[in-house]
Amino acid sequence: MASPLPAPEHIAIVMDGNGRWAKRRFLPRLAGHKQGVDALRRCVKACAERGVSALTVFAFSSENWSRPADEVSGLMELLARAIGREVPQLARDGIRVRFVGDRASLSAHLRVGLEQAEAQTAHCQLMLLNICFNYGGRWDIAQAAAGLAARGEAITPESLDAAMALSHVRDPDLLIRTGGEMRLSNFLLWQAAYSELVFSDKLWPDFDEAALDAAIAAYHARERRFGLISEQLTSEPPVLARA
Repeated sequence: MASPLPAPEHIAIVMDGNGRWAKRRFLPRLAGHKQGVDALRRCVKACAERGVSALTVFAFSSENWSRPADEVSGLMELLARAIGREVPQLARDGIRVRFVGDRASLSAHLRVGLEQAEAQTAHCQLMLLNICFNYGGRWDIAQAAAGLAARGEAITPESLDAAMALSHVRDPDLLIRTGGEMRLSNFLLWQAAYSELVFSDKLWPDFDEAALDAAIAAYHARERRFGLISEQLTSEPPVLARA
């Protein structure tokens, strides 16, 4: 059942806890990542049902390359399989997919897969799913600044904002991290400046509709002031980036 509260327009999630979920069950870490794909499928469906316009998830960070080689190769294979299996259904459900991150270090085969997934869902309008893969917040800021410098453009908060890898979507209203950790881990450092943060103790494979609704309820319990004071909110609506 969908939450009775209106959903934030843009939700971002750090999907943490796959490895610990597997370890607690004496399973290989990759088994946890496979369960994580199932959890993402459920979450995408739940967000679409609740009227979320954009969902951005942290699938693989630029720091994750330092993990054991067998886990990294397994994650690459898992992504390739998931694209082939999940994208046709996402297209039928009206979910547009965009991959955000540095593609230069990915294999040619995987880059083609990402491009094909984006092309297959480019017409979809129900919800946007941003999958941050080989992404880091510092990389995003650096690539935006480098692009501006290369074009001889002034580096300002406004020009940087427009050059970010997620400039096609408004900044997230709500950022959720599962797994009990309370940090951003280099995720959306620029875009999360005024996001409401919710930390869930649930490991990502266990994150369900009830946990999503609890995060949305926590979001609605907050007062978002954007640097103003409470008394100003009724007369001076805050201006959001790319709202």
